[in-house]
Amino acid sequence: MTTVLFDVPGPRAKTRYRAYAVVGSVAIAALVGYVVWRFFDTGQFEGRKWSWFEYKQIQLSLIDALGRTLSAFAVGAVLALLFGAVFAAARLSDHKWVSAPAAVIVELFRAIPLVIMMFFFYYGLPSTGIKLSAFTAVVLSLMLYNGSVLAEVFRAGINSLPKGQSEAAYALGMRKTQVMVLVLLPQALRAMLPTIISQLVVLLKDTALGFLITFEELLYWGRQIGGQLQFGRPLIPTMIVVAAIYIGLCLLLTWFANYLEKRNRRNKKVIKLDEDKAKMVQLGEASGVSGTMGAV
Repeated sequence: MTTVLFDVPGPRAKTRYRAYAVVGSVAIAALVGYVVWRFFDTGQFEGRKWSWFEYKQIQLSLIDALGRTLSAFAVGAVLALLFGAVFAAARLSDHKWVSAPAAVIVELFRAIPLVIMMFFFYYGLPSTGIKLSAFTAVVLSLMLYNGSVLAEVFRAGINSLPKGQSEAAYALGMRKTQVMVLVLLPQALRAMLPTIISQLVVLLKDTALGFLITFEELLYWGRQIGGQLQFGRPLIPTMIVVAAIYIGLCLLLTWFANYLEKRNRRNKKVIKLDEDKAKMVQLGEASGVSGTMGAV
């Protein structure tokens, strides 16, 4: 038995793959154990390197840095979603003078690395007389790059819908804008929700690049605290805390995506039950009519 991409493994191959999995797991566990041992050996878990966390001012600065990270993420995510929706609709336009420039813009900002955009907005534009804050430069870069990716996600989601959806809407007298906004886009959003959330996770992690242009987010804060001589330069302990915060935020977004997906499935089940009930009622009415006709 085969599939399109590979042959289905037989008993020997499955045994071999299990052995590879065990060896790989042991190797990864050994590598992690070695890293942790090196941390212990170099004193990274000593109390003096973690004493910085006891100071209230440092705790408040951590909360401020987390707030700036979340602010950049929230604003960038909203703008990226709007950018993606607008340019996906523009790329799907029947007018070439709309779709062609939109395609150029989307492909351009998808191709430019995010760091280059941040450097351009923060260090390049002042030479032309336009000065942006670090927060604005980070948000604009996140919007343009991730918005371009989301535009392609939305476009793929809309194109994946059955043509009967738009044809039925046109038959009801809707204009193309109404069909796109009221019929196609909501369905595409539900269908592409996992991909959208995954891209938002990428956007959240990309906020860390803001430290390169002195945006005082979590990574920038961690570098500052990690270089403090009075605490023994606790760079690794600080980065462990920062990494744990990022992992927690990403897991929270993943949980939210799973929650929305399960809720969407429950709604579909309710709709299916309602449709089945309606069919049963129609069949019952038809049987009643047939029985009456037979009695006559």
